[in-house]
Amino acid sequence: MANKLEITLTRSLIGRPEGQRETVKALGLKKMHQTVEQEDNAAIRGMINKVAHLVTVNEK
Repeated sequence: MANKLEITLTRSLIGRPEGQRETVKALGLKKMHQTVEQEDNAAIRGMINKVAHLVTVNEK
């Protein structure tokens, strides 16, 4: 596994369930096309799996 992950919000949260909105917020994403860098661990991977259809992930 990589040390860091670059996560970018690529799809809108409009009309999404509250759980998905909260997960994206917990990842540190607020706006479309915003990119954040997170540590690569099981918790972050789980959150990414929950909203995989909304984000793009690149390993650093």
